[in-house]
Amino acid sequence: MPFSTNTLVVILLVLMLIVTLDAFLLRRKLRKIMRYKTGNLGDSIVSLDKDVKSLEHFQNESEKYFESVEKRLRRSVQGLHTVRFNAFKGTGEGGNQSFASALIDENGDGVIVSSMYSRDRVSIFSKPIAHFSSQYELSEEEGEALERARDKVSA
Repeated sequence: MPFSTNTLVVILLVLMLIVTLDAFLLRRKLRKIMRYKTGNLGDSIVSLDKDVKSLEHFQNESEKYFESVEKRLRRSVQGLHTVRFNAFKGTGEGGNQSFASALIDENGDGVIVSSMYSRDRVSIFSKPIAHFSSQYELSEEEGEALERARDKVSA
């Protein structure tokens, strides 16, 4: 069954419209690609390659920086707790002015600083902490401060 002339013209116009639209979209994509420098495709590719290499360098430098930040963060104080207490309960001196404070990092290393307060004097002590324990005997309050600081690191 042969097509009429009008049908052929309509089909050709539709095809021409599709080809024109496709050419327009292709030209737009090419303009985006060749937006660098002179509009030469080779220059655009070289420029894009430089940009990619620059981004790769930035990514490598950023990864190194974040690794160093993460190492420093692990060594920073992440668990801190203070317990206040009356060191001289029986004598009525001191009130709750004495304290034990634990400061530890992610690995459980740090220090416990404690003070004993009385009306006549204040004594301050520090004990090193390694892996959540001390080679020195801890008072009940110091042990509590260490455990609560450890809970904060684990959280």
